Amino acid sequence: MEQKRSRLLRMTLKGGEARVFLCDTTAMAQQARDMHNASNTVTAAMGRMIAAASIMGAGLKSEGDRITATINGGGPAGSICAVAGPDGVVKVTVENPQVELPLKPNGKLDVGGALGKDGHLTVMRSFNYGEPYVGRVELVSGEVAEDFAMYYLESEQTPALCALGTLVGEEVLSAGGILIQAMPGCSEELLDALEVRAELFGAISQLLQDMALEELAYACFRGLEPEVLEEIPLTLRCDCSHAYIERVLLSMGESEIRDLIRTQNGCEVTCHFCRKHYSFTGEELEALLEQAMEEE
Repeated sequence: MEQKRSRLLRMTLKGGEARVFLCDTTAMAQQARDMHNASNTVTAAMGRMIAAASIMGAGLKSEGDRITATINGGGPAGSICAVAGPDGVVKVTVENPQVELPLKPNGKLDVGGALGKDGHLTVMRSFNYGEPYVGRVELVSGEVAEDFAMYYLESEQTPALCALGTLVGEEVLSAGGILIQAMPGCSEELLDALEVRAELFGAISQLLQDMALEELAYACFRGLEPEVLEEIPLTLRCDCSHAYIERVLLSMGESEIRDLIRTQNGCEVTCHFCRKHYSFTGEELEALLEQAMEEE
């Protein structure tokens, strides 16, 4: 099945009384599933994290800004992490991508069981200047959407309606999410209208399978003066490189690198985000150390 391209719409309602981020990340979720050889349940978890990170990244201002969101809930899938910027580029990783669990009684994938809920959602915003801002909240369910909604409420004092979904069969059928935030001065009339439609947003993955993004936007917010301000193309892409892995190795310290040379005559490093392998011979590690010493 040919998949729609991944993209995000940034919108307002009622002339700015509320802002909306709506994204279709189906192709990215499929790419992540293939990259990590993930089970259906972990694919659903990654799909939700990709959508959440895409939405948070769209709220950043400058080119070098980054958002890093990590859920560590103690579940068998281990921690899951997604990184995004304002350019729509996202990457995702999970510790144990092959973990699979039985379906929940309602027939849905048990994302909360895989990720666990005994832990935290941590969000780090890094900027081109100054120290990064780190916010952390206790997990509500490990199902991802409720946890991000709690993050906005507790860490940013911004009530938000957040819905994330991934519909998985033999392939990813649909994935994406929506975030709605009331702005200062939002009317009770609009808040009541959004509350009435909240249950509709909970079926976001099914809606994305059935409708194009613009069609969905205007169907969900008919009568609320929806206005699309911007469309952002989204891409799943890792930014690792040989030079970056060299810096990671140097951060281990000289003694650790010399131990690798002595015991293994080199090393192989695998990027957690894209599973790409980088090999270094003992001679290459020696040269790396020499270069670092010359630059000091």
